[in-house]
Amino acid sequence: MLGPDDGKSNRHMITNPDIRPNIVLTLLCALLTSLVVIVFARLAFGVLLPPMRAELGLSYQQAGTLGTATALGYLLFVLAGGAAAVRWGARRTVVFGLLTVTIGFAGLSVASAYPLLLVLKALLGFGTAFSFAPMVSLLAAWFPERRGFVIGCMTAGVGVGTLIIGFLVPWLHTQFGETGWRISWAFFAAVAIAVTLLIVTVLRDPPNTRTAPNQRPPSADKWQIYRHPRVLIVATAYGLIGLTYIVQVVFMVSFMVESGHSERTAGQLLAMMGLLSVASGPAWGVLSDSWGRANALATAMVLVTAAMALPLLGQTLLFFFLHFLIMGCALNGTFALAQAISTDQVAPRYIPIAFSFATVFFAAGQFVGPAIAGWLIETTGDFRPAFLFTTVGLAVGTFICFRVRRFPREWAVGEPIPEEVEAGTKHETSA
Repeated sequence: MLGPDDGKSNRHMITNPDIRPNIVLTLLCALLTSLVVIVFARLAFGVLLPPMRAELGLSYQQAGTLGTATALGYLLFVLAGGAAAVRWGARRTVVFGLLTVTIGFAGLSVASAYPLLLVLKALLGFGTAFSFAPMVSLLAAWFPERRGFVIGCMTAGVGVGTLIIGFLVPWLHTQFGETGWRISWAFFAAVAIAVTLLIVTVLRDPPNTRTAPNQRPPSADKWQIYRHPRVLIVATAYGLIGLTYIVQVVFMVSFMVESGHSERTAGQLLAMMGLLSVASGPAWGVLSDSWGRANALATAMVLVTAAMALPLLGQTLLFFFLHFLIMGCALNGTFALAQAISTDQVAPRYIPIAFSFATVFFAAGQFVGPAIAGWLIETTGDFRPAFLFTTVGLAVGTFICFRVRRFPREWAVGEPIPEEVEAGTKHETSA
């Protein structure tokens, strides 16, 4: 079985400068995709919620259900997004996902009825499932020797987008008043269309991910991928990252405010974390390309675990400052490296299937994490049990990441043997 460093012919095919697309334009497409489907489609809702709730008369329960609809749409269809990428090609799948997200944005800019809002929010999750994982798999297949760096650059789009919505949405609200949130959704739709057109113009699918006439389709081997222990280990680590990260995003600012610090100070520390995260993904990716992805991921996980534990030791401004500082430096690294490692485990043609499978664990963690943490906070009247829960989860994830360091270099699931070669081998054996 060929491993990541043994597939000379495949490597030559994708590293040929006459075949491979421009890396700057490709990374721009990837960064903008993450900005649209992660920041605009997922994270911006928290910023837009107060004016939406005020104008539409939504209860907090209804608002929470809208957020859940997007998360559930993503969770339910992320495997379908990976399967579509191997059937249609990653480029077509990303375009389909972005067009779906665009419809969701446009609908939210004019909708008022709650059932329609639910459908449109679920549509955002559906579109994200067909956009994010296929784009990561496309990057990994085109640039295998710089996989950590290119995926890290894509995660930088989340940090960039967080800064954008932090300034853009309040400005639009100031300019347009009560309809500012509708203008924001319309703006997101316009950006999504522009990104879709850019991808159609610039990107193409890597040749070594296409199914040759004498090969079985990648989907025929999906259960071999889903059941492989190495794929499951990486997916579990990625799931724990998703579970703990979302609790930090949802509750850490509230924990800080409840501990006696001002909302302004908490917001400034959150902005610092977002700014640091823009550079941290690519930086950890570069480190992983030279030092080894498992080594880099284990180190990033140790740092994130320590950062999560700091507010448990004391609720002073210094501990919160160090928490946001370290998280800004290391959190995006855990995303980028876990994503890159999940693509390292299989041959290029199987990357969309393997990565979408790992993403199911991540999405499931994001889905249940806030519910568990919220129950702990509500039951105990204290934020510390919730963050003790996340710290323990990160510690388990760190232990798993150290196991990843012992993985062999060979692919867990390699290139399939062509049918005529397999038949010839059987004939020779029987003879």
